[in-house]
Amino acid sequence: MLPVVALVGRPNVGKSTLFNVLTRSRDALVADMPGVTRDRHYGICRSGDRPFVVVDTGGLSGVEDAMDVLTAKQVRLAIEEANILVFVVDARDGLLPQDYVILGELRRSGKPIIAVANKTDGLDEQAVLAEFSAFGVATTLPLSAAHNRGTDDLIRVVLPLLPADEEDATDANGEDGTIRVAIVGRPNAGKSTLINRLLGEDRLIVSDVAGTTRDPIRVPLERDGKRYTLIDTAGVRRKARVEEAVEKFSVIKTLQSIAAAQVVVVMIDARENLADQDLTLIGYAMDEGRALVIAINKWDDMDQYQRDECRRALDRRLVFVDWAKQVQISALHGSGLRELMRAVVRAHASATKVLASSDLTKTLEKAYESYQPPLVHGHSPKLRFAHPGGNNPPTIVIHGTRTKHIAPAYQRYLENFFRKRYKLEGTPIRIAFREGENPYAGRKKVLTKEQEKKARRRVSDLIKRTR
Repeated sequence: MLPVVALVGRPNVGKSTLFNVLTRSRDALVADMPGVTRDRHYGICRSGDRPFVVVDTGGLSGVEDAMDVLTAKQVRLAIEEANILVFVVDARDGLLPQDYVILGELRRSGKPIIAVANKTDGLDEQAVLAEFSAFGVATTLPLSAAHNRGTDDLIRVVLPLLPADEEDATDANGEDGTIRVAIVGRPNAGKSTLINRLLGEDRLIVSDVAGTTRDPIRVPLERDGKRYTLIDTAGVRRKARVEEAVEKFSVIKTLQSIAAAQVVVVMIDARENLADQDLTLIGYAMDEGRALVIAINKWDDMDQYQRDECRRALDRRLVFVDWAKQVQISALHGSGLRELMRAVVRAHASATKVLASSDLTKTLEKAYESYQPPLVHGHSPKLRFAHPGGNNPPTIVIHGTRTKHIAPAYQRYLENFFRKRYKLEGTPIRIAFREGENPYAGRKKVLTKEQEKKARRRVSDLIKRTR
């Protein structure tokens, strides 16, 4: 599972800027005024050898009476779900009483703490470290998030502190034939209802005990001769307690579930409009390279006109994942579940399909002959050969010349060509271009005797003409 690193500190110390640098995004709103961030923001840092979730929190004032209650609650939840705490302070402000109050709360959590002195531009970093050594934190780092200076050092310190990956090697590679399926979606989309229907309503799955908030629940399932592990992000309860259990959307659990899965089923409520949260979940799955199936739930509650409108809306907004199978289901009544699981199996088979280098090269040649890439400075990029670069998702490595100038539109053309050729349904395809090396690069041209004589004659003729 992906470990979690939380950024905690006073308002306006640069937590959101640091978050954006670590996650290489602009998901967190940044402004030169305190209190901009109130809810937690989540992203994934992939800069090191091991990815981890980064949580950007709202600012803590350190004074209980003046503290925004909701913001403080969000921050404390982030502290609770984190594995490592990054305590961010403003180097220009120096030591403030509020910082000591916040640090005391972090220490009470018993989790590893890294102190970061941000905004060190124009300051003597050694003097800054000497001042903040009064915190008594084992590791204190100077950095400037705004100028991306010192963030690599932070990542190098974080990586050794991450908890060991307890993922079983056989399970991680799927070598036991079990397909790991994460079922994600907005609250009340029907995730728990779907899992209960697949497993049998009277079956006890798991009780609501402490610790399940951080670790997604894995449930074994055997259906139609296939073995699955369902990774539940909502928590499945006894039938008698379903009404009491309110599904809560947890971004951390969702990110961890998607990372642990081979196939992601995104559940959408057909009666509601497609929301940004749905698109975010699909985006998470694509970023992780996971096979994808879209389950449109509560289909039986709609008349024909509503169904047609729903299809048109989904096709329009999900055009960027037109390769993902859309399955209309009713988790409550069980309709469409057989087709849903078939789509999961097909997506998994496509994602793990073994591709041969010779066949990939032949397919590349056909694609190149059918449509060549646009000219770049009067020259057309040449694509020489292709070979597999891995699976889940299928990765195709293409070697050639001027490949760094290939337009995104041509890359999409190649992706669709390979998808159609190998019938890859329900999985993203990644294409990596490699610039072919010139075997004569760096060599000094050596002329033969005849070439030397010819060159001398040309020079002699040129001299005569200029006289």
